[in-house]
Amino acid sequence: MTPVNPRHFVDDQFPQQYRHLIPTTLKTAYRAAKDLIADSPILSMAEMRGERGRIISYAVDFGFNRLVESGALPFDKSWEWFARRTGRYLALRPSHSIVTISQIDDPTKQPRNVLFRSNARVSNAPFFDLAEFAEEMEVSGEPHILITHGYQNLTFSHLCMPDPDHAKGYRYRSENLFNLPHEIKPEGPPPEDTDIDFENLNLLKEDIERYRRDYGGDEQ
Repeated sequence: MTPVNPRHFVDDQFPQQYRHLIPTTLKTAYRAAKDLIADSPILSMAEMRGERGRIISYAVDFGFNRLVESGALPFDKSWEWFARRTGRYLALRPSHSIVTISQIDDPTKQPRNVLFRSNARVSNAPFFDLAEFAEEMEVSGEPHILITHGYQNLTFSHLCMPDPDHAKGYRYRSENLFNLPHEIKPEGPPPEDTDIDFENLNLLKEDIERYRRDYGGDEQ
């Protein structure tokens, strides 16, 4: 199949008009985690043990879960098992992809190389015109998009398409979403992006739908 520009696919799956919800939800979640820790001796002890990031993760998942349930973010969602079934993670589900959320120290690097992320990255192979993936130019899973955010200190957030090679970081990473203006409702239809190859984008979506029919959309 013909490779699809990963930026075009991310724009299709997570449109610009919803992206302001990401920094707003993250800010609220970080504040909520801070307040919970301050008000709870048990959570304060957890923070002393170095588990503040986990509490933030719970608050972030809660916030994005509510966005979907309220209809503010027009996606489906599911709670998926980690590879070793030690717990579940929130998976946001736009029309033809899976979006997960990760705290990271360095915005240019992928999250740590755990198995479920490794499996998800392989699903991104059809986007890349790379020799090492010449035999993998077919859909082998639903494409994986990441929402990343700054670990401990909330200074950045990006929408990212991970490279199948973990060491190479991302094939696409959006601008820092904290630099976006507040929600602006455009007047009239949005301008058409003439650089997008809609034919290849639609062909990719058809392949994803075929994969779902054949394999039931099972990512684990």
